[in-house]
Parts: sequence; structure tokens; C-alpha cells
Amino acid sequence: MAGHAIPHFKNDEGVSTIEIGVKEFQCMGATPPQDHPHVFLDMGAENEVLCPYCSTLYKYNSKLEVTQTKPDGCFYE
Repeated sequence: MAGHAIPHFKNDEGVSTIEIGVKEFQCMGATPPQDHPHVFLDMGAENEVLCPYCSTLYKYNSKLEVTQTKPDGCFYE
């Protein structure tokens, strides 16, 4: 690994959009055991990406820290 852990995000609430403070991450759907395969997503030059498994739209928000999300509670520890 390149010296940092890849953050994981979950969508237990089933919201359509989650704002996050990183552009490279893994979506896991819901909290295990209701999760889908943990898929690596990279926004690249864009500011949003759609998870191909659960259709959650992730939007980059530069004002958020790695562990912060809008809505709250979508960072998986």
C-alpha cells in the first residue's frame, strides 16, 4: 500500500447521495453482513462517481475531512 489506508464508506440509510472528503475510496454498500463486494472507486478529475453495485452517488466536498460525510455516519471504521 502507498502509505495510507483506503477509507470505506457505507450507506445504511439508503440515501441517494453522500458527500465525502476524498476522491479515492471503497464503497461497501451497507454495514456487514448486508454489504456488497467492497469496490474501489476513484473520481479522478471529476467530483462525483456512482457505485456500480448500490447506485450511491458519491460527491467530493473539499471542506470535509476523511472521516466526515454528509449525511453524517457514512464513514466505516
